[in-house]
Amino acid sequence: MGSGTGVLTAAARAAGWGHLPRSGGGWAHFAGGGVERPRPVPTTAVSEHDHWTLRRYGSGEATAGEPILLVPPLAVSIHCFDLRAGQSLAAFLLGTGRPVYVVDYGEITFADRDMGLEDWFDRIVPGALREVSALHDARPVDVVTWSLGGTLSFLAAAAHPFLPLRSIAAIATPIDYAQVPYLVPIRAAGRVTGGRLLGAANRTLGGVPGWAVRTGFKATALQRELTKPLFVLRNLHDAETIGRMEAVDRFIGSMPGYPGRLYGQIYHRLLLRNDLARGRLKLSDRSIDLAEVHPHVLIVAGGDDAIAPVDCVRRACDVLTGVRSLRFETAPGSHLGVLTGPEAVTTTWRYLSEFLSDVAGGAVPAG
Repeated sequence: MGSGTGVLTAAARAAGWGHLPRSGGGWAHFAGGGVERPRPVPTTAVSEHDHWTLRRYGSGEATAGEPILLVPPLAVSIHCFDLRAGQSLAAFLLGTGRPVYVVDYGEITFADRDMGLEDWFDRIVPGALREVSALHDARPVDVVTWSLGGTLSFLAAAAHPFLPLRSIAAIATPIDYAQVPYLVPIRAAGRVTGGRLLGAANRTLGGVPGWAVRTGFKATALQRELTKPLFVLRNLHDAETIGRMEAVDRFIGSMPGYPGRLYGQIYHRLLLRNDLARGRLKLSDRSIDLAEVHPHVLIVAGGDDAIAPVDCVRRACDVLTGVRSLRFETAPGSHLGVLTGPEAVTTTWRYLSEFLSDVAGGAVPAG
């Protein structure tokens, strides 16, 4: 734990902790510019493909060790991994001294309505993994992912067992959708209608547009949205608190949409039929068995996550029966907060740092 703690401390400093404004300046929120200027970690586009761009974080500084690939969810920009100084998982991982990459899906439009899950687990995620590995002398890759990015990573690992993939750290990845309270009425209505009403709307729109994704994400934290004006007034003196709020708002505002076919698969196979909780995704012409996922796996669930509650995420421990090792942890935070909230550096990021150190050192993570 000694060396791991040292790496954690250095990485936390690299992520910006200890250099953030703690008071004053909250009035700038009303001036239009916000309390702090976004300073994202620099990225360089390594290669560009149909609906995915491989980007490397950092400014070309020398790094060592096996590469890390960040895999975002669908309908989310890569900003989830680089929210702001002190809440940047990308900066934290760079601070460990390893090369860090991210796969960027770009914008989703009506023209992309025929894209499905297969585009991600057959082409995009495997392509990014192979390319990152090739850039580092065929070294195995450690994947760090969030939310549905974990679903895509698990499906890619199951469908393509010979990928250069050493581990998957999945944060807030939903598996058992029956354990999500706000989905209960949606699942009930879908069983009655056979999903036909939503299916018709999905076909008409060609998917779920970005504005609808942003509205849905806000609806899962309705109290936050309703009390935001009072929250701002109470914290006008605290630039750090207002800065965190503004960063979340910017992230939500950058959310793209879902392609129509893909959202139909998620709605029917994951939401209504709950395939992942049974350990097998069934598509029209194939079946993907989660028991075929073989790398080391870390699962982290958020204690206050309304989108993927602890029991929903914990189901992974039951269906990932073929992994080399599996570690399950819980941490404080909402769906986004467990990934990059103020407490993540001492909980989620610590678990991640320990897990990656154990895997790199050949030790089996604790079950």
